[in-house]
Amino acid sequence: MARIYDELDWRGVVYDATEGTREFVAREQVRCYAGFDPTASSLHVGNLLPIMALARLQRFGHTPMAIVGGGTGLIGDPSGKSHERALLSRDEVAHNLEAIRGQLARFLDFEDPANRAHIVNNAEWLDALSVMAFLRDVGKHFTVNYMLAKESVRRRIDSDEGLSFTEFSYLMLQAYDFLMLYDRYGCRLQLGGSDQWGNIVAGCDLIRKLRGVQAFGLVLPLVTTASGAKFGKTEAGTVWLDPARTSPYQFYQFWLNVEDRDAVAYLKYFTFLSRDEIGALEAATVEAPEKREAQRRLAHEVTGLVHGAEAVRSAERGAKVLFDPNVTALPASSILAVAGDVPSADLPAERLAGEGLALVELLSTTGVAASRGDATRLIRNGGIYLNNERVSDERFRLTMDRTIEGRLVLIRKGQKQNFLVRITNS
Repeated sequence: MARIYDELDWRGVVYDATEGTREFVAREQVRCYAGFDPTASSLHVGNLLPIMALARLQRFGHTPMAIVGGGTGLIGDPSGKSHERALLSRDEVAHNLEAIRGQLARFLDFEDPANRAHIVNNAEWLDALSVMAFLRDVGKHFTVNYMLAKESVRRRIDSDEGLSFTEFSYLMLQAYDFLMLYDRYGCRLQLGGSDQWGNIVAGCDLIRKLRGVQAFGLVLPLVTTASGAKFGKTEAGTVWLDPARTSPYQFYQFWLNVEDRDAVAYLKYFTFLSRDEIGALEAATVEAPEKREAQRRLAHEVTGLVHGAEAVRSAERGAKVLFDPNVTALPASSILAVAGDVPSADLPAERLAGEGLALVELLSTTGVAASRGDATRLIRNGGIYLNNERVSDERFRLTMDRTIEGRLVLIRKGQKQNFLVRITNS
């Protein structure tokens, strides 16, 4: 247990911590929690950092707790948000809670009697809390000046939209969660993103004032890419943990395509690889970046954690086939067998008769390009590949003889995004 803080520190995931946190986790087995927002039926890759932190704590002998905000999820946290969230119904929150529980179970051990993980729904205490009791027992310990000093509150007050009283109260509700977790489970450590610092410190203060006990907080960095872009966002949108929202192949490709400058940091953040293993991959990236060994291992490890070993094997087989320069020599059945997760569209065979279909039209109608103009620009700039061969003629027309066995066409946009067109006879 004494080494967990050092483990988190060398992995670069300690952004800040309250005084005494290092010593606290070194001297005893602790209960620690992180909160997850049930505004969707799936977590996403942006949630992986706190999930992995909880999993590491458990591996070092501590007891992790995931609090899923069935109560606060009905309100929404203003931290890091420029607009107020749409309020969910209780049925929507309940549905999302069940889905999230299953995803967390891939990382946390809920069976080990020594330090089994817990999932708690804060609706257990918030639903029963009366307004008068909350104002009397909690609200009196927070001055308006204290709450206005929080960066997330100040930013929203200065915005055109402003901040509703509903969201303004979120800080106190999260602090109350920490108090309840201390009272019910003896939890004294809270984890969260750096944008949660104010809420976490508020909870520590409330426990000190009401129970006379020191509680602790540790915040993790907000992950961005080396280019400054928001982590977990792609051209197609959010990268989800739910395979129905983001297929295992697309998930694998997300990690495979990270920049060299991000690969080593992400190996530290999102895998259980050792310091020596990551060091060797870092050296390989410096010596031969074109081999992308760090990215391949990253994609392999994270996809395995989230989706399992078979999903990894399927994604790796798909990548090998879909990027094969001799893809036209492969049987269409082999390509289809590994391309189930690749974005696709159907195209009637009659559209390829005669002079065929203009590639510009094909790209725009299938969604590979946003418009005919966008398609033209992509072709001119060398960004479109047909069956892994670059097409630079914007007047190119697709005919049946350019398909694979008259059954499919593989389109690639740039170096990374594959799209499958299935030829139909209907």
